Amino acid sequence: MDWLQTVVLALVQGLTEFLPVSSSAHLILAPTLFGWSDQGLAFDVAVHVGTLAAVVTYFYRELLAMAVDWIRSIGAGAPVGQSQLAWAVICGTVPAGAAGLLLGDQIEQYLRSPLVIAGATIGFGLILWLASVMAREQRDEFSLSARDVIVIGCAQALALIPGTSRSGITITAGLFLGLKAKAAARFSFLLSVPIICAAGGLHSLSLIRQGAQANWAAVGVGALVAALSAFACIHLFLVLLERVGMLPFVLYRLVLGGALLVLFW
Repeated sequence: MDWLQTVVLALVQGLTEFLPVSSSAHLILAPTLFGWSDQGLAFDVAVHVGTLAAVVTYFYRELLAMAVDWIRSIGAGAPVGQSQLAWAVICGTVPAGAAGLLLGDQIEQYLRSPLVIAGATIGFGLILWLASVMAREQRDEFSLSARDVIVIGCAQALALIPGTSRSGITITAGLFLGLKAKAAARFSFLLSVPIICAAGGLHSLSLIRQGAQANWAAVGVGALVAALSAFACIHLFLVLLERVGMLPFVLYRLVLGGALLVLFW
């Protein structure tokens, strides 16, 4: 990897991980479109660690309060403060984790093609648009019921399909359930913490088993660029969401999906 590829791919990861446009699709497509060689597992782990650092740093007050209240609730045997939100994040991660363990290899083998990405980009983009049009936006993330958590968790499992977008599909589910757009986005970002940790842990184990070599300078720069760009992206997305809504992201998905169909059909 040269430095241009390092910075571009790290920016792609950082800017798309938390937007409803699918980071995995962009990381698959960028090397394909530019004729770059595969960036390697070590780099993938690094940029995911960078985005994890960004979301943990941005929400550290909420995450700390949730963790403390969760521990207190176990001792009290009853909900305490934000413990229910912590349980929602934990339980909402289970469907995606299970699907990843059971179907990850098959998805990796059969669904990482540009045409699958194009179909998912367009299809789930239209569903996001429908959710934003029909949204009642009456509730916040603290009002989530067990049923809501199951629905959003199962929706997150669909993000294993490249082009779906983890943040996009969870925000879509939240909007359909009556969450305010900002609340749906915030819960989606909180949900990203355990799922990125799990994915990063599995990739790290694979890296250790393979004994893979890495350009550690590129890995470090990639992690830093991904972290900084992801932090900025989270902030700007939450600020702009109530002003511009979901339509710009839906239109982007339609244009991207259409371009992919033209290029690879």
